[in-house]
Amino acid sequence: MAEKVEEYRGCVIPKDLYYDIENQVWFRVNEDGTVTVGVTDIGQARAGKIINIRIKAPGKKLKKGKPVASLESGKWAGPVPADIEGEVVERNEKLFDKPDLINEDPYGEGWIAKIKPTNLERDLQDLVTGEEAVQKLKEYIEREDVNCGEERAQISKKFYK
Repeated sequence: MAEKVEEYRGCVIPKDLYYDIENQVWFRVNEDGTVTVGVTDIGQARAGKIINIRIKAPGKKLKKGKPVASLESGKWAGPVPADIEGEVVERNEKLFDKPDLINEDPYGEGWIAKIKPTNLERDLQDLVTGEEAVQKLKEYIEREDVNCGEERAQISKKFYK
């Protein structure tokens, strides 16, 4: 059986997710038809320790490409765009007290929001998944010179002493 997760330069890349490569956002299609959104391991490593987050409230409508959240770290602040149009049905309330869950577990406890999509099939066409995503993420890691292991070690040294 093929591995479901690839690791490259310390960065974890699950193959079963959909990705917006340039914005380093991932999307997981859930069994109930909702889509979970989060920041990739690469994205959290580049941002550094997340110190603040704002997430759209449940019931908010999202236009494709507009922010579902905004993050702030010691060295970066910016939006988390939703490439899936729809309505926010849930947000990860834990992140308000502990935004660095995104650093610690970007694909698990650090998820950001769940969206009820308007037109999932259309929106997924603009994202990549599987081996194509792994290849494109590796190219991004090379181009941007990211090493998630080194970045994680820096975050740990700086903030978790």
